[in-house]
Amino acid sequence: MTTNDRPSFAVHIPDAELEPEPLDPAQIVSGTPEVTGKVLWESADGKQLRGIWQITPGVVTDTEANELFVVVSGRATVEVEGGDTLELGPGDACVLREGDRTTWTVHETLRKAYHISL
Repeated sequence: MTTNDRPSFAVHIPDAELEPEPLDPAQIVSGTPEVTGKVLWESADGKQLRGIWQITPGVVTDTEANELFVVVSGRATVEVEGGDTLELGPGDACVLREGDRTTWTVHETLRKAYHISL
């Protein structure tokens, strides 16, 4: 069964087992952050993703997709180039726009549940 054929389901996000995801060394500004994640659902055309993502402390850069996420645990400061600085912690919802260039300063291992539109 592919994830897009999956029936309705629930996941306890804090305990979900995640898999290592490669982080491009060029994105790392400082520290030794490690990224893990799990795609829980993907649309048939691959343009919509829902899942869980986690990053350990450090500083990384990224170019964002259209994304809505909710922080489950941890803390980070996200600086949007030419925009706001976002202070994120448990319970915070965040919307990032496609193409936003960001710098993530992760203070405490951050885990989020997300929906991405590609």
